[in-house]
Amino acid sequence: MAISQRQLTLDEFLKLPEEEPALEFEEGTVTQKVSPKGQHSALQYEVAELFNRFARPRRLARAFPELRVTFAGRSYVPDVAVYRWDRIPVDAAGRVANDFFEPPDMVVEIVSLEQSTNAVVRRCLWYVGRGVSVALLVDPADESVLVFRPGQVPQALRGPDEIDFADILPAFKLPVQALFDALRMSALTP
Repeated sequence: MAISQRQLTLDEFLKLPEEEPALEFEEGTVTQKVSPKGQHSALQYEVAELFNRFARPRRLARAFPELRVTFAGRSYVPDVAVYRWDRIPVDAAGRVANDFFEPPDMVVEIVSLEQSTNAVVRRCLWYVGRGVSVALLVDPADESVLVFRPGQVPQALRGPDEIDFADILPAFKLPVQALFDALRMSALTP
């Protein structure tokens, strides 16, 4: 849903106050993200936790939920953005920067019931066309994941199929079912 009455520049957009749910900027138009509901929120948390549990102790990468990323003339807030360790922007004090102006190494977009799947596919294609190595489209409705990589046909995965992240996280593979187990209360361990 577009909310701006007139076209804005990216600089004008970046001066707007943050809102919840977050605002995003694409080709002069400001839109507001859909408010996450239960399944979306559970999947978002699970994705970030799975990546961080593997990558942070090894100083390979870090997953950031709901991080504003601004690059190539747009400003999005993907559900999860993953940056390899040596690419995480830092401030003068060596802390994680507040503003990220380089493309992530990976993004995860989770389809909400109120979203157009085609719009999310277009966004994933845009990401990989502008420096993102891997974009995942996670669809809780049919428990599938589409994997987008530059110059490759999207790969549709389900159930025991594994997502191989060797291009950004050596030795890390994730069964699709492991993501969707986060939605089953019986699958969760105390």
